[in-house]
Amino acid sequence: MFGQLFQPMHLLLVLVIALLLFGPGKLPQLGASIGKSIRELRKGLDGTEAPSQPTQSTQSTDTRK
Repeated sequence: MFGQLFQPMHLLLVLVIALLLFGPGKLPQLGASIGKSIRELRKGLDGTEAPSQPTQSTQSTDTRK
């Protein structure tokens, strides 16, 4: 069923349509953004990264008066 969906001609057609919609300047940015989103999603699904906690202290360390 999905074997015929990803034929080279279909992928080429999708690439040409994306090029027409976004232009040659935006495609690298779009690809980088999608790649970053996929990496973040995989990190979130794996649970390997601990949630980051803010490291700001609540007390002032300024000793000037």
